[in-house]
Amino acid sequence: MAAHSRWTRLLEILSEEGQLDVLDAAERLGCSAATIRRDLDELARQNLLTRTRGGAVVSAVAYDLPLRYKVGRKADEKQRIAKAAAALIPSGSSVGINGGTTTSEVARELALRADPAGESGGTTLTVVTNAINIANELAVRPHVKIVVTGGVARPNSYELVGPLVNCVLHNLALDYTILGVDAVHPRLGAATHDESEAGANRALAECASTVIVVADSSKLGRRAFALVCEMSAVSVLVTDKDAPAEIVEEISSRGIDVLRV
Repeated sequence: MAAHSRWTRLLEILSEEGQLDVLDAAERLGCSAATIRRDLDELARQNLLTRTRGGAVVSAVAYDLPLRYKVGRKADEKQRIAKAAAALIPSGSSVGINGGTTTSEVARELALRADPAGESGGTTLTVVTNAINIANELAVRPHVKIVVTGGVARPNSYELVGPLVNCVLHNLALDYTILGVDAVHPRLGAATHDESEAGANRALAECASTVIVVADSSKLGRRAFALVCEMSAVSVLVTDKDAPAEIVEEISSRGIDVLRV
């Protein structure tokens, strides 16, 4: 297992369990205890965990991991979800996209579609985003018109947040918004860990006619700190085939289309 993959898995375990033992982690990851110790020392240097005698515990930032450490989680599922979500967006649409690993995949799918420039060779898609990494990737696509909100950049997610986001979005009307979130609960709605991100994502949802939530099965039925939107605001949920049947049924009963891919 490559170092980056080990780091991602170690941080996932810490996020789920709150603490980690070197010997247990070595057995679970199939590597030596010495390797795990070096990994934990490096992650502690990056302030992503706190070292203890024999292991590590969650640090102040471990609940909200930097985007670069989330990329490997359920990568295949996220790619399938992204393809399905992108297929829902007709050519010529205006679409809002927030930050996240799954939404970044959606943006790539939109950029690489077979009909990128249409017959006229002009703009066939308008993307409004508060994610600077998504804007950076799509800015080189001449057929995509990019509108970037203002705001203050969060280093964990590359998202712009704050009142400037609302100032821009208040004057826009979008056909679709595609939201990546940290949790989707049938009764409590779609939510994320950071309240400033939740506010920006909520603004993207409120100016769209159709809201599409993209979330892998690990996020279903979970709760997170800050509400993005009620489930009544969501038109479509795109998730993977491992989504629990009872949660899918409860979400569907609220009039939401659920795509399991």
